[in-house]
Amino acid sequence: MKLRSPSLVELHAFLAVCRLGSFRQAAEVLCVTQAAVSRAVQRLEQHLGDCRLLDRSPQGVTLTEQGRQLRQLTERHVMALESASALFQRPRASDTLRLSVIPTLGTQWLLPRLPRFRELHPAMDIEMRQFRHDEDFTRDDVDLWIDTKRPRRRWPTRMQVTYLLGRDIVPVCSPAVAARLRQPGDLAREVLLHHTNFPENWARWTNAAGLGGSPRLGPGYDLSINMIFAARAGSGVALTQPCLVERELHEGELTIPFDLPVSTGRGYFLCLDPHLAQSAVQQAFVAWLQREAALTEGQASR
Repeated sequence: MKLRSPSLVELHAFLAVCRLGSFRQAAEVLCVTQAAVSRAVQRLEQHLGDCRLLDRSPQGVTLTEQGRQLRQLTERHVMALESASALFQRPRASDTLRLSVIPTLGTQWLLPRLPRFRELHPAMDIEMRQFRHDEDFTRDDVDLWIDTKRPRRRWPTRMQVTYLLGRDIVPVCSPAVAARLRQPGDLAREVLLHHTNFPENWARWTNAAGLGGSPRLGPGYDLSINMIFAARAGSGVALTQPCLVERELHEGELTIPFDLPVSTGRGYFLCLDPHLAQSAVQQAFVAWLQREAALTEGQASR
């Protein structure tokens, strides 16, 4: 029998772009180059009869009707294959915790602190698993998630969700930009960098600062880390959580021109399934993580 199905490499590339809406982000989570993801999707389109699966534009990537159909027909089965492979390839170590964490928080806040956990628990290991923006918390390759609350998104009722940190946002910018700022109204002359998932943040902050009107937004970023880098380079003023810029503030690469924290009502949350047995490493990590988050929140409020 002649096989008509495409390769898993091509399907994984296509599905990653579907989930993340970006060839660049898909390349990051698949640990390949953006060009490799693009070529894999092109091969898939050619394999299926030169059909167009994705529409590419400066605003991002959207699925065509054929792309939506292919995703609906294949995603669940490809993910099931991944889960089966993970189950059979290596037995689960009882002293290992599998963690999925939203990328910028993981890079900027959690990873610099993990050596402290290892010093306290040298026999316990933390494995970082792929983060998914459309997470439904049904994966069997993750024990704990650290995720953010998003607009129009409800946590699954079966999950135990606990606030950790990052509810407040503050403006940050390079020292050179800060030198031009004397009062919040001066921001009207500056470039306001924003997160594309939360464009309302600037209106929320300017309203709390007593400024009228709607702020004129500058460039948008779909990852907080990129927005932070832009602010550090002097491209404008960004709104972000202090926990994401601890190092930059300490090193003097960024500064807070107006110390006015404003709550977004969101922040970062620890998510786990309380119906599953908790290992010793999970219990130890959760307790340690909550202590670290409380310390960070306490320092930010001083």
